Amino acid sequence: MNMNGCRILIVDDEPLVRKSLYETLRADGYIASMASNGEEALKKIESKGYNIVIADMKMPKMGGIALLKKIKSNFPHTEVVLITGYGNIETAVEAMKIGAFDYVTKPIVDTEIKIIIDKIIERNRLIEENVDLRKKLASSTRDRFHKMIGRDSKMQKIYTMIEAIADSSATVLLSGDSGTGKRLVAHAIHVNDKRRKDKPLVELSCGALPETLLESELFGHVKGAFTGAIKDRKGRFEMADGGTVFLDEIDTFSPSLQVKLLRVLQEGEFERVGETTTVKVDVRVIAATNQSLDKLIKEGKFREDLYYRLNVISIELPPLKDRRGDIRILAEYFIQKHNKEHKDKKIIDISQEAMDMLEKNDWPGNVRELENVIERAIVLTRNNKISKDVLPEALHKNHMAPGKGKNNATLKESLEEPEKYMILKVLRDAGGNKKKAALKLGINRTTLYNKMKKYKII
Repeated sequence: MNMNGCRILIVDDEPLVRKSLYETLRADGYIASMASNGEEALKKIESKGYNIVIADMKMPKMGGIALLKKIKSNFPHTEVVLITGYGNIETAVEAMKIGAFDYVTKPIVDTEIKIIIDKIIERNRLIEENVDLRKKLASSTRDRFHKMIGRDSKMQKIYTMIEAIADSSATVLLSGDSGTGKRLVAHAIHVNDKRRKDKPLVELSCGALPETLLESELFGHVKGAFTGAIKDRKGRFEMADGGTVFLDEIDTFSPSLQVKLLRVLQEGEFERVGETTTVKVDVRVIAATNQSLDKLIKEGKFREDLYYRLNVISIELPPLKDRRGDIRILAEYFIQKHNKEHKDKKIIDISQEAMDMLEKNDWPGNVRELENVIERAIVLTRNNKISKDVLPEALHKNHMAPGKGKNNATLKESLEEPEKYMILKVLRDAGGNKKKAALKLGINRTTLYNKMKKYKII
């Protein structure tokens, strides 16, 4: 569906609002029509069909919500955008749960409604392309895509999705446990984006930074904005102008930062810390979380409207235990990779007993943990074949007793290994929530984050 082929129906009982929006859309090349109430709108949709309906929330006889329900029940492929007053935003957000694509507030800003229409057209294009790609790839299986490894059907769907969405400007929300490869997916999306691949990909792990520093990292600051601000500094959004911003652990944003991020997503603008001048940027946002945002919304910790802005395209990465068939090819890949890094090693094989242990393990740290285990095995192996004897004790017993290490491991390794697996276990029990894990471990969040970096489990 392109702009000229997009049929839009404007439904509003106020003639002035209806006519103004009609003329604006017609001038931009859209095929626009008008209806003064919900009943008239339904008759027109049934007889002519429309891609988009823009309807006022408050109308006599049949309001916007009632019209939305009927449209979604009878014409599910028609997208609905609601017009609401500021006092009814909560109701409009509830309408998005029912099936509304988005909402605009009165007085209507022409550019805002055009942006929403563009998003609908873009999403429909992506859906059409995705269907075509699925048909083309249905008979083929790839072991690798970009830097991702896996032939499991779940991974094949992710590869296909990346190809379908790469060239769009749609915001992407990645979800999955720590170590499942969310960063690799973000990189794959960026390098496959023909328009942005030669522009910067700027990353930020949000969970490791306090609110004030995170705000400065995101939006920049001017000299004197706070103690230590000795010169002007660009934020990540400015650095990525024309390219992509990857925000990991988006769930750690404070309420005030959530509002500022929402503005960037809606309008592409912000102010540096300590400055009133507005900065405009063109960036694609890819966000990632290992938390349930639905749960955080219910707890009042995450804005529902921000969630809907982020979740235009969602990709969920499966834990390694749900794609055990990929463990062998992942292990073989990591052997090749770390053979090159440890030039004195020439590992050419892994014993069947060792592979059985790898394939039966639950891998709470996912792919990242598997890589760490393989690298450790390469370092400890005395010949050219990895045996079960050089695998961590945790894989032998599914737990590590304090102070009990392998005879051929160094003292440092013997002491660190139980700590690493304790951290992995507590993180798994806490559902990936670093704050809860840190409390259970009796350390602060920064210490936990540093230890996770040390053991390569972030």
